[in-house]
Amino acid sequence: MSAHVSYETPNDLAEKIYELVQANNNGRMKKGSNEVTKAAERGSAKFIIMAEDVNPPELLAHIPLICKEKGIPFGYVPSQEFLGKEAGMPAGVRTASLALLEVSKGAQEKFNEIVELIKGLNN
Repeated sequence: MSAHVSYETPNDLAEKIYELVQANNNGRMKKGSNEVTKAAERGSAKFIIMAEDVNPPELLAHIPLICKEKGIPFGYVPSQEFLGKEAGMPAGVRTASLALLEVSKGAQEKFNEIVELIKGLNN
């Protein structure tokens, strides 16, 4: 496990997180570690997603700590390239992390389900 990964994410949960990002494409998002860090520190993020394949992993090591301090739920997905694709970024563009600043109405139920599943893993 990488330095920034604090729990093992089951494949079905990672798939649901990708689906949430895609379903929330009309909602506001911040992409990239710097923007995600700012959103976490300000407490404006509703949910933070980090890719497990980030190199170096220390790039994201501080984000779970900020999330825990601010009470922001966070999850992991295997691929930063696939995360970028699901976030609507151009082909071949990757993102190490993503912050959802709002959850669109169509994605609210999926968001609630994911947060509950993550609470079970994070204990």
